[in-house]
This record gives sequence, C-alpha cells and structure tokens, in this order.
Amino acid sequence: MRAASAQAPNAVVLIRPHHFRPNPQTAADNAFQRPADHDVSREAYDAVTRVAERLRIEGVRVHLFEDESDRHPDSVFPNNWFSTHAGGRVAVYPMYAPNRRGERRADIVEMLKSEYRVQEVIDYSGLEADDLFLEGTGAMVLDHVSRIAYAVRSRRCDPVLVERFCTVFGYEPVVFDAVDTDGVPIYHTNVMMCIGTDIALIGLDAVVGDERREQIAQRIRDSGRTLVALDAQQVASFAGNAIELRDHHGERMLVMSETAHRSLTDEQLELVSASCRVLPLPVSPIELAGGSVRCMLAGIHLDPR
Repeated sequence: MRAASAQAPNAVVLIRPHHFRPNPQTAADNAFQRPADHDVSREAYDAVTRVAERLRIEGVRVHLFEDESDRHPDSVFPNNWFSTHAGGRVAVYPMYAPNRRGERRADIVEMLKSEYRVQEVIDYSGLEADDLFLEGTGAMVLDHVSRIAYAVRSRRCDPVLVERFCTVFGYEPVVFDAVDTDGVPIYHTNVMMCIGTDIALIGLDAVVGDERREQIAQRIRDSGRTLVALDAQQVASFAGNAIELRDHHGERMLVMSETAHRSLTDEQLELVSASCRVLPLPVSPIELAGGSVRCMLAGIHLDPR
C-alpha cells in the first residue's frame, strides 16, 4: 500500500455551526436534503465537535472555525467556497444560493496565508453578478494525480467556469450529466463520486448516456485506480461523499459517514480496505442538509510554513 499521496491531504478546515438547519434556498435542487422535524443545531454542533476530535486523534491537522451567525445554514460545508492546491494556490468560488455567499470568510483565507505557503488567491466570486456559479470541490471532483476535474453539469456547476478553472489550475475538464432514479439532476458531483489514491467510488448508473458512462469508467481505470461502482441507494446514503486523508505518518484513510459505511457491501469494503483503512464518522444531523463528510471537510493541499 502506498502511503503519502497528492490526492490525500493531511490537514482540513472544519466549520462548527451554532445555528444549523437545512437550507430553504437550496432545497429545490438538492434532492439529498431532508427537512428537520426539530431544531438540530445542538446535534450538528456536537457532530462537528466529534469529527474534529476524532480526526485529530487519527493524526489529521484540523483547523476548526466557529460560525455563530444564524444567516448561513450551510456554512458547515466550506469545501464549496474555497479550495487549495499544490504550488501555493487558493481558489474562491461563486455560490448559487444567495444566503451561501456570506460563508466566504477572510479569516480563513488569512489563516491559510499565515500557516501555509500561499502564493496566489484567485477569486471567482464576482461572477455571481453574471449568474455564473462553480461551487468548489462540491461541483468538481479533482483527480490531483492525473489532473482531471470531473464535473456534473448543474445550476451550481457552469461548464464555462469549469473550463476557466481548469485552464488556470492545470486540470483537464470532464463534464457530464447525471441524474438520480427519479430523473432529478445530481446537484453536486461529490455526492456521487470520490477519487482516492488507488480507488474511486462512483455512482456510474447516474451518468446519463451509455457511451459517456463507459468513457468515465475507462478514464478512472486508465488512471490505475480500482473502480467501486455504487448503486442508487448507496449514492443516496452518501457513499460517494467520502474523502481520503492521511495522518502525520503518511498513512491514508478514507473518511465517510456511518450512513455511507453501512450502505457498502462486504465486497466493496474489502476493495476499499485494500487501498487504505476506512474511518466512518457519525454525522447524521449534518446529512439532513444534503451533504455529508466530504462536504464538511475542505482539504488543505498546501505546504506548511
């Protein structure tokens, strides 16, 4: 098993919300979202606290920030508004829902500059005025090794901006359409797809078009990865919303929710475990908002100072 990998960061940003709830402005196009039947703010706060504590125990560097505002229901998902890249580059993204735009925080960008080697911050957020949106590593699943950006076309993922990002950051865009079993477009690529060092989990059946489906599967296999195909129920259980991290020894782990872990078959878990160990975390209150562990963790691909 290979240890350290450009695909697996060893540091993350995590936001702890004080006033959490499923976002009414994103419910229309997020079929993974569920209404809460009571105030789950405390449960969400505690879930994030547990995630931070467990990742630190596992040897991952965690930068935990508080969100005490009640204006940003989805602030727990920071991977949508910024991403970091080898070579010292940070991207800041335009967000589709108006109440998500306030999630962008100068203090987090300043922390990155003070703790890591940041050469350049490229801010695309001004494109919101032109109704152009690209919600970070929710909209794009990045293969940092083969330099491919997989992206499901949606309101939150404009193909023109994918092309622009890829030109600047040095990725090849692979844009496609994907829908759930009801024909509803998948709102974020990272709910159906995860790229690790040696493996890739993807809801292949969601990809529209037999030829396009096979093309994407072949691209993954050509990268040398084992492809783990997820069915619709597993995608709905957030099995695709995982992220590979590494500890301070360079050992890799695939971090996912307990919901996702329970949905996987023994054979699938065996395939994943041949690449890296699996770390399931309890985040069910957060999943009401239509995202899971991957959405919660903004990986840091920067060199520390």
